[in-house]
Amino acid sequence: MRRLTPALALGALLLTALPAHAADDPPHRESYGTKAPYEPGQNPRAYQQPPAGYTAVFTENASRHGSRAATGSEDGDLVLGLWDRAQAEDQLTGRGEEFGPTVRALTAAMEKVGYGNLSERGRQEMRDTATRTEQRLPTLFAKIADEGEKIDVVSSGQGRAVDSAGEYTGALAAADPALKPLIAPTRTDKDLLYFHKAAGGAAYRDYIANDQRLKDTLNAITDQPRTQEAAHSVLRRIFKQPFVDGISDQVGAAQAIYNLYAIAPAMTEESPDPDGSGWGMDRYISRSDAAWFGYLSDAEDFYEKGPGFSGSDITYKMAGVLLDDFFRQVEAKRAGTSDLGAELRFTHAEEIIPLAALMGLPGSTRPATPGEPYTYADNPWRGASVAPLGANVQWDVYEKDGRYLVRMLYNERETPFKAGCRPITEHSAFYDLDELERCFGRA
Repeated sequence: MRRLTPALALGALLLTALPAHAADDPPHRESYGTKAPYEPGQNPRAYQQPPAGYTAVFTENASRHGSRAATGSEDGDLVLGLWDRAQAEDQLTGRGEEFGPTVRALTAAMEKVGYGNLSERGRQEMRDTATRTEQRLPTLFAKIADEGEKIDVVSSGQGRAVDSAGEYTGALAAADPALKPLIAPTRTDKDLLYFHKAAGGAAYRDYIANDQRLKDTLNAITDQPRTQEAAHSVLRRIFKQPFVDGISDQVGAAQAIYNLYAIAPAMTEESPDPDGSGWGMDRYISRSDAAWFGYLSDAEDFYEKGPGFSGSDITYKMAGVLLDDFFRQVEAKRAGTSDLGAELRFTHAEEIIPLAALMGLPGSTRPATPGEPYTYADNPWRGASVAPLGANVQWDVYEKDGRYLVRMLYNERETPFKAGCRPITEHSAFYDLDELERCFGRA
């Protein structure tokens, strides 16, 4: 965050693939922003059945990597530096006395996992999502195994995305060992799955670095009095008033505490008591203060990766390469030029968030009018819903007599395509491929 300093035995099997919840799981997910741990959006038993005679012939996804450790040690270093000084000066509150050891244990756990690497929870999220995919499409994966179709696997090349691919495909192979030789080694395509850092993201990077309207808007959002109030409230839970008065950048210090709070649910399996109290970081930040810092984090992601300013597509136009690939894979299947049964992609929030905006997925349809900043009150965009850790977009493809239908799942919830796309019948989750090509301008 920017700181102010500048069908197959679905019953029991599906239940085993649903996520376990530890005490650190957020009852108020919004405050965790895009660090919220993954939750499937729908009970699989509630999925619609395809029309009579249609069989699944292909599936594809784009998945954000699973829950991970923080990407660096800066927040822990800053917070522990303050805590050590406060302890030496007898400036800790009663609650603050417990804070330092908790943060040291959390940072030690993240160092052991490796900064930026998948936590055990993240690995399980990938395995569980793969298991539910296989259980949702049993006839497809049986067909893949029987006919020797290939499963292509591609990632951004970043370690957590590569590892997510490995966990996901490992779970598929465990569900049906016949799939194992059909799963290709994970290949890297940065242009497709790390486009914000590739050649196609050059204009976007210029926007992030140099757009004055962006800087002014984010500064105006952050510089509200509520930010100073929340920062002071967070710090006073841990430090005595004279010490808080001496902290030169109170907002930066409070944001570091918030960032540790936000990453803690991703690390529940590494906590001293993963099935009980977890890390208990919510003891050190009130729900209302966490919600405010979560909003500031969401505002930054909204303007830097999501719908952004009305009249501009700079934040999400580059996701066209990924949407094009979704269509290209289905079109190749229809044309008979593809021997794939599945296309599996593993990427990052920086790709999922703009893809959601480009596709008009729920929550990502409303940009902000310049001069009227994004707020929770007037915009549905929430990082915890749009791109939590493990977020995914999946297309299931069905065929009958040469006609191809597509169903979309967004975080495993059946999701309509954007306004203007017509399903095969009212309220159906299935769309004719020809109609989607028309709707997205590919016809």
